[in-house]
Parts: sequence; C-alpha cells; structure tokens
Amino acid sequence: MGYTAETVEELLGFYEKHASEVGFSIRKGNTRFKVGTRIVLEKTYVCSAAGVTNNGKNKKKKVQTVVPVVPKKERKPRQVSITRTQCRACLRVKMNSEGRYEVVNHVIMHNHDLTRSQWHYLHRSERQITEEKREAIETMQKSGLSSTASFNYMAIEAGGEENLGHSKKDHLNYCTRLKMKQIEGGDAQAVTDIMYLELEGDPNFFFRFRLDEKGKLRSLFWKDSMMMEDYGIFGDIVVLSQLGINNHWNNCMFGCAFIGDEKIESFVWLLQTFKKSIGGKSPISIFTDQDAAMNNAINQVFPDSRHRLCVWHLHQNAITRFGALKRDPTFKKTFNYCLYKCVTVVEFETNWRSMLQQYELIGEEWFTNVYDLREKWCPALSKDFFSAGILSSQRSESTNHAIGFRANRTTSLTDFYRLFKGTIQRWRSTEKQAEFSCSKSVPSSALPLSGLLKHASEVYTLSLFRDFEQEFGYSIATTAKLIWKQENTEFYAVSIDEEPWSAQRVTYIHESQTVSCTCKNFEASGWLCYHCIRILRLHSVNRIPE
Repeated sequence: MGYTAETVEELLGFYEKHASEVGFSIRKGNTRFKVGTRIVLEKTYVCSAAGVTNNGKNKKKKVQTVVPVVPKKERKPRQVSITRTQCRACLRVKMNSEGRYEVVNHVIMHNHDLTRSQWHYLHRSERQITEEKREAIETMQKSGLSSTASFNYMAIEAGGEENLGHSKKDHLNYCTRLKMKQIEGGDAQAVTDIMYLELEGDPNFFFRFRLDEKGKLRSLFWKDSMMMEDYGIFGDIVVLSQLGINNHWNNCMFGCAFIGDEKIESFVWLLQTFKKSIGGKSPISIFTDQDAAMNNAINQVFPDSRHRLCVWHLHQNAITRFGALKRDPTFKKTFNYCLYKCVTVVEFETNWRSMLQQYELIGEEWFTNVYDLREKWCPALSKDFFSAGILSSQRSESTNHAIGFRANRTTSLTDFYRLFKGTIQRWRSTEKQAEFSCSKSVPSSALPLSGLLKHASEVYTLSLFRDFEQEFGYSIATTAKLIWKQENTEFYAVSIDEEPWSAQRVTYIHESQTVSCTCKNFEASGWLCYHCIRILRLHSVNRIPE
C-alpha cells in the first residue's frame, strides 16, 4: 500500500510477479480515464476467479417471427467449466496529486485453492508470445514446419513446455491468426499478389490464371526461370504433374498448376499454357494415369508427343480392385512380369493370356481395357522411344511419390505455394550436391575399372554409372554367337548362360563402331544394354561410342 510508479504497466509487472509466486492468475478489471482523453486515472487488476461465470442461461432469447420461413434448430449453449468464485483479491492503483500511480488498495486473501507450483506456467497472465517468439514462429512456418512441429521445437529448445512461456493453444491460435493475416482480402488474391512479386524479382517468371463467370479463380499455372532452364535440358520426358528426370535420375519440376475440375477444357487450358511457357517445344513422351480427359487434351495440344501410361498406376489399380487377388502373391508376381519384364511381343502375349486363364479374368472389363491400351504401357511395345526408364517399376514409383508436400484439404493456396517453393529448393539443393559429388569424386566398383567401365566412370554421373555397371556385370555372364556376316556388318545372338530364351540380336558395324540391339534399352533408357556391351568387349572397344 502506498507504493508508487511512473506507469501503470510498472505496477502491473510487480503484481504479475506476486501472482506467479503465490499461485493465481490475474486479469484486467475496471479502468477510469480522464475526461476526453485516454489518460488512466484509476485501474484495477483482479484475480481471474473474480466475478461469476455466465453459463448462457441469462442470455436474452430472440423474438420469433409470426410465421417462421424455415424452422431453425436452436443451438444449445456451450458448456463452460465454472472458474469464477467471486474472489475479492485485487490490486487498485490511482494517479495521485504528483501525477504518479499509487497502490491504494490491495486485497491479498483468496476464497479458492491456489495453483500448485508445477502448474503456474499455465496461468493466462503468465503466458505471452513475445516479439522474438513471433519472429521464430513465422520463420519456422516459412520453412514448412507445421504449427505443432514448431511448438514442439520451441518447447524442446526452452527445456520443456513449462519454461516456454506460452501454451500449445496460444501457439496454434497465433499460427491461425498469422495465416488469416496472410490471406486478407482472399486466398486467391493473396497468391496472385505473390506471383506479381515473384515476377518483379525474376523477369522470366511465368504465370497465368483464369477466372470463371463470377470472377473467381478457376485455374492457375506458374513456373520460374530455373524450371524453364531445366525443361530446355531435360524436357524430353514430362510426367503429369509436370515432372521431369535430370541427369542424376532425380525428379525436377517444370511447372505447377491448379485446375478447378478434370474436364477436357481444363486440361487443354493447362497444356496450352504449359506449351506457351516453354516456347512451344513439345516433349518426346508424356506420362499420365488412365484419365480419358487428359488423353484427349494431350492429343489436341501435343499431337506429336508419345502419350504413355504410368505402369505404377496400373499396378496400384490392379491390386486394389479384385478382392482375393490383392492377397495373392502369385498374381502380383505374374501381373508385374507382364507390366515390367516382358522383352518381346510374343513373350508378353503368352504371359498375358496365361494370366487371364489362370486367374479366371477372361472377360473382366478392366483387364480388357488395359490390354487395348497395351501400346501405351507395355515395355515390349514401347522400345522405340525414350522414356528415361520411367516404364520400370522403381522409376515410376519414385516419380509418383516425389510430390511429398505436407498439405491437406485445409491448406490454403498461399500455404501450398510456400510448401511447394520449399520443396523445389530442397530438390535443387540435392541436385547441387549431386553435381558437386560428381565433380569431386569418381565411382568405385567391385569390378576392375578398365576399358568400357573406366570410360563410363569418366563420362556418366554417379547415378547413371551404377546402372551401366549393372549391365556390364550381366555382360560377363553372357554368350555371344555369330549368326552371319555381311561386309563390315556382323550379326550376333547374345543370351545369358543357361537362359537361351533371353537371346537378343545385336548388330555391329566395324567401320563406325556402331552397335544396336533388338532389346532397344539404349533407345528407351539412354545407356547401353548388356547385349551391346558384350559385343563391344568382344571387339576390344574400350570407349563408349559417341
């Protein structure tokens, strides 16, 4: 009593420390101002248990209309726990004649149990998100951490929740307010504003959007200058959603889009916009799932590109549609062999018919439709075009799992854009690390690094070298038989020992050191097959032909 200070806040600080030591929470009470100003003349701080809880029973009911148009179900009042006990504990301060604030009343006694010391940190008056914490939370949100993850990180860094200074509920509420602030004026408008800001920093940034008849955002597409550069180098293959494969067998992004529906019109707009963003250059191959609308759109916009179906989607559809077959490992093995392993057309047709008969699938509509589309996915029928290995199980599965954005149906467009940008930055960081590793190291091998294998270690990336090394290992276990010779050209049958059915025909031209194989692994994947490697080694060719 009688203690004075220059400001009300200083006295509040003392009272907060007192409340923390004793074990109760405080809140603001009545305030009296100087007439016509915001100068505080008198201020009261009370225990949080002061007063009476309003349980909703005393609220006035609305007067009903004479003839209610639509009868509405009355909402029950929210059940709120009673926390107020008419506690009289308080601190009242008043401005004295000297213009200082003086404690004129301090009621110490409480009519309720005080809080245990281990729970003091849960008091509302002891919880505060400071400016420093706000900056940390915003930084973690920008880096892609969820609200819960950022709270857990801060709690661990503080040595426990009790030392953090705010609760999980405070943290989540602040993150929600931050999110709402970011999309003031509308989420679509906010993400469009972001696009214009990106354009200011990157003159080659490309984006387009389309509105519906009500003026609402219907479709959105964007790509930055690095995506354009990547497409110029690696744009032979495009996997919708708009992925590509770089020279380290990692995924790279060529663009991103949102469309309001999956109609032909929307896919046509998307592909036409994508085509415009890449200067009209069509990819060699486009991989998609079994979507008829997308297929029609590709035929309209990219008629010269080869449309192929992703075998990973076919595999997933097959094992989720047919009851007991999902649990039959022999069916999965047989179906996968038809999807991935068949080398010749005869081999594929034989295995497909055998599968339909063995598992009584003759006449099944889904398998009939898949068979009719076999030229879009069967490896034996797709050797004549470059696919970057995506027709294989491993490549296609990794591609479809590449977009690992931590997003859900409540994620806003602005949040998604931030997550998307963070993911692309991680991909590019991985690419830089791969480039650095290739420039500073050479691959090791269990086989002697000489001849073709040594040359491969010098000209291929580390990832591609592993594929070539595997083919080189297979070539050691093969047998080559000369079939016939015509001037400078020789024709061989190459097969793995004890597997004569695996034979492929290899053509070799002496003068130009040109080699080709009926398996067409080079045409489809970009590295030589073991059949060709066997013949090159047979003719003592120690460098991979240009």
